[in-house]
Amino acid sequence: MDFQAEHFLRQYLGCKMGNWSISFPLNSHVRMRPIGATMANKIQTVKGTREFYPEQMALRNFIYEKVRAASRAFGYQEYDGPFIETIDLYAAKSGEELVKKQSFTFEDRGGDLVTLRPELTPSLARMIAAKQGELTFPVRWWSFGPFWRYEQPQKGRTREFFQWNIDMLGVNSPEADAELIAVAATFLRSINLDPTQATIFVNNRRLMEAEFDKLSVAPEMRLDVSNMVDRRSKMEPAKWDAYVLDSGLSQAQLDGLKSVLGNRDLWKQSEELTRLFSALEALGVSDYVQYDPNIMRGLLYYTGTVFEAFETSGSLKRAILGGGRYDNLLADVGGQPLSGVGFAMGDVVMGIILQEKGLVPEFVPSPASLLVTVFDESLWMNSLELTAQLRSAGLNVMSYPEPTKLP
Repeated sequence: MDFQAEHFLRQYLGCKMGNWSISFPLNSHVRMRPIGATMANKIQTVKGTREFYPEQMALRNFIYEKVRAASRAFGYQEYDGPFIETIDLYAAKSGEELVKKQSFTFEDRGGDLVTLRPELTPSLARMIAAKQGELTFPVRWWSFGPFWRYEQPQKGRTREFFQWNIDMLGVNSPEADAELIAVAATFLRSINLDPTQATIFVNNRRLMEAEFDKLSVAPEMRLDVSNMVDRRSKMEPAKWDAYVLDSGLSQAQLDGLKSVLGNRDLWKQSEELTRLFSALEALGVSDYVQYDPNIMRGLLYYTGTVFEAFETSGSLKRAILGGGRYDNLLADVGGQPLSGVGFAMGDVVMGIILQEKGLVPEFVPSPASLLVTVFDESLWMNSLELTAQLRSAGLNVMSYPEPTKLP
């Protein structure tokens, strides 16, 4: 029994155990027969969704608590937006692939096309624009909630997932970008992923635009080229070369692009990135960060610094989190131009990493610190009174719902 429970029982109740039994709940799993298991046609979950039994819920809550702590450590406020939005909100800036191929979009009974939200940044932009004259800037907001994308389910990817979104709006500086990267690094450190296990890679879209200018990449092709760069690490080199050439770049442009993507000192040509790395050093997180010109972030609204974090020591070769600077998004939803920077992190990849590395806290089957039983029916109400007194004292208590005879 923990000290608080023992102290309360001895000093305040002075109870005699008699026919009452007070103990810790057994740390054993209960074998449960699935509801409907005998049905001939058992109804399955929707493809790509998950059921959260208490142990899985504990992992989700652990991630949430670490997210909350990292966000609050930098002074960010929690918020949320609607789970269902009109398709128009995403069509403006989220990119064709996300809108046409990955969104859960359907016609409601009024004939309007609505979408289960695939991301939160457009909703955030609208919320800020609606109260732009009332808010005190910079705004620092964060959220952790459910999202949906129609993707092929696989390890590290589901169609329904929870996501951490965190943004700062109202400041246009590399130092603000550095703060968001520092939040990400602080979170990684809090879950015991050190810099040898996870790295945050950064690049800058304006820097890459200047390189595209040198390569004479047509403006209408630049989003496609950004997506090509994003896909490079997922394709064999020869197939990627052929893919780029088939997309409309010349051999000379391909050669020049590959030279740019191999230049790890390119950041030194960018004042933004030079200031960014100085700020990261001052914030004490530079050991988590590296420059990588292959990080592009294909979404249309990114305009400056972009970054992605990857686990570098495990079996899952997927991004942990990603984000960047967006300077034009508010104007697209009716607000005045306002700079912003933020990132998002899904719970699926993070949950797998925590489990594979043994970083998940030991699961406690019950939050109760005491179990109160009664073996004499005449003392049943006394038992319930005891549980009420214990709870009033701030303890978590379970009680048997009916008297139990001693064996």
